[in-house]
Amino acid sequence: MRIGIEFVPDSPVKKVTDLTVLAESKGFDNVWITDHYNNRNVYATLASIALNTKTIIMGTGVTNPVLISPAWTAAAIMTINEMSNGRAILGIGAGDKATFAKLGLGFEKPLTRMKEAIQTIRVLTSGKKADFEGTTMSFKGAKLGFRLRWHTCGAKLKGKQVKAAKTDNPMTCEKCGSPITKDTIKEHLPIYVGAQGPKMLELAGSVGDGVLINASHPKDFEYAIKNIKAGVEKAGRKMEDVEVTAYASFSADPDAEKAKGAAAIVVAFIAVGSPPPILERHGIKQEDVNKINDALSKGDFGAVAKAVTPEMMEAFTIAGDADACIDRIEGLKKIGVNQVVVGSPVGPEKKSAIAYIAENIIPKVK
Repeated sequence: MRIGIEFVPDSPVKKVTDLTVLAESKGFDNVWITDHYNNRNVYATLASIALNTKTIIMGTGVTNPVLISPAWTAAAIMTINEMSNGRAILGIGAGDKATFAKLGLGFEKPLTRMKEAIQTIRVLTSGKKADFEGTTMSFKGAKLGFRLRWHTCGAKLKGKQVKAAKTDNPMTCEKCGSPITKDTIKEHLPIYVGAQGPKMLELAGSVGDGVLINASHPKDFEYAIKNIKAGVEKAGRKMEDVEVTAYASFSADPDAEKAKGAAAIVVAFIAVGSPPPILERHGIKQEDVNKINDALSKGDFGAVAKAVTPEMMEAFTIAGDADACIDRIEGLKKIGVNQVVVGSPVGPEKKSAIAYIAENIIPKVK
């Protein structure tokens, strides 16, 4: 089980970077930075993180192929990979229809667009030419002007070293002292697919190195993993090829009620954005969701928090003291989740919550 953390760059880049440095020092494996046009730019934020950290894996959580060209995305994430010595992951999803409408953008054929975008990014990040005519996009010989190869220890490899890896007498890595062979060269940049619906989950299973699922409850992952497996089997892959990641609302504190209180607003927004099948899956009444919508329309966030029911808290967040959080993580682990991302709000206060999670949860779930 890997434990990641999510940060939204609605705060200054330095603050997000400092929080990531703290998370790295406390043993978190991954950091995911959300990508939304009205926040600080995700790649600028990741660049700062890359230059100020050493081991934490970093990724977009998630970008999309509508607002940004897949070619631009490929160059951006490869630049972050270079700056971080091979620690970058691309998280990409179909995007938000409501947000695109505000920007005057369409949302046609999201599944096809995602499939073609991932295909393009795979080709470009491998140093090859993208040359194909798709349904939603076409490329005519596009190619990045740089290609990156890394030793498994994170050392950047040069041309002579890569050529030597193919011979009977490979060169020795200057960083770790091990031979540079074809089996120790990393040139595949991981792509994680943000998915919720059955078809996108199936696509993630067929083409993704991982899948990012905005969910916190084992019931949702029973449904998700069934669809991921369908894609895995169609592509002739194995489930071990795909990291199943719970991109969860999370709030931890020694005071369980305080932790739940901090998560209430996040849970409210998840509830109002959930389709009827998910509400039914968790026994959540539509009239209770309507109460939240009414309070939101009035801007009464106190009433919003009060309208969140115990069923919503159970379904849409991992919140409470260390024991409660561990129980939920273990339940997700048994069902096939490989990484839990500690998402908003993290806790009543981020720094203390990071320390509390590191000291009381991470050692017991790894």
